[in-house]
This record gives sequence, C-alpha cells and structure tokens, in this order.
Amino acid sequence: MIEWLVDERGIEPHVKLMDKSERKDGTFSRSDFAFDPDRNHCVCPGGKELRKYHRAFAKPRDGLTKDGTMIYFASKRDCEACPLKPKCCPNVPARKIARSVHEAARDKARAIAKTEAYAVSRRERKKVEMLFAHLKRILRLDRLRLRGPSGAKDEFLLAATAQNLRKLAKVIPFPAPVFAT
Repeated sequence: MIEWLVDERGIEPHVKLMDKSERKDGTFSRSDFAFDPDRNHCVCPGGKELRKYHRAFAKPRDGLTKDGTMIYFASKRDCEACPLKPKCCPNVPARKIARSVHEAARDKARAIAKTEAYAVSRRERKKVEMLFAHLKRILRLDRLRLRGPSGAKDEFLLAATAQNLRKLAKVIPFPAPVFAT
C-alpha cells in the first residue's frame, strides 16, 4: 500500500508504519545494515556482504518469499571470524536480514515521519478522528438505520449537521442578561 501511494500516485505517506525491525536486546538492528541497491546486497557493520545466494543455480531464482521479502544471508565463515559477532548474531551461526521489495517506499515514509510537517498532520488527524469517534459514541452513529446509499448519505448529513450545531453553540457567545430596574 505504501509503495502504491509513493510510487504510483506520488502521495507523501503521512502514516505510521508497522515497523518491527528495531531490536531491543542489544544486538544490531536492520537499520545498522546498509543496503546497496546497485549490487543488490546488504553490508554489515563489520563490512562483510550479506547476499541472497552464495552460489550460482542452474535455474535462476528471484529470491522472493511468499510475503514479498528478500532474505540476505551472511557467510558462516565471515560471521565466525568477526569480532562483532556477539552484538550481531550471538545465538545463530550467521546473520540474515529480511528486506521487503517495497522497502524504498517504506524508507521514504520513515523519513517523512521525522519531519515537522508529519507532526502537524498527526495533530490534525487526531482532531478528525475525534470527530468520528464523537459521531459514533455520542450521536450513536455506530450503525446506520436508513437503507441504501442515499439513506446513509442523509443520515450522515443529519448527524454531521447536529455535530456542527453543537460546535457552533460553544463558539457563539451568549448575550449578557438584562435585568429589570
């Protein structure tokens, strides 16, 4: 979905990504590994290459898993001799990194998430979400009672009008009371 927004539609994705690549156990995260798109491999913090395949196959393979990721493997010999092995792959013989085919679009979304414009849009999104939550809970628009698209449109229009009138009543100041003398 992110790739469709970024590449095909040219829209800046101001959405939070589900990102589970950062590790909290003290070992290197996926962001510590540099990806070289020209040579299609990752480079570990120790300077060694992680490749999709370490041998040539008679029948060429694309290297994609069912969920659209490519897995890059380090050589077992490289990892055994590396001084960073305790911080990289302490419980396995060699490190492997999974990278989505849509990772370039995800990187753009991560970069946007660090900007001030993202923080502003996040605050604005909360305001809109609160209006819909208010419609569902207070005005009981959790399910529509009228049938068909025109009935749904009419019912939503009435609920939005009621919501706007409530907001307007809070904005308009009450006139000062006039006492009889």
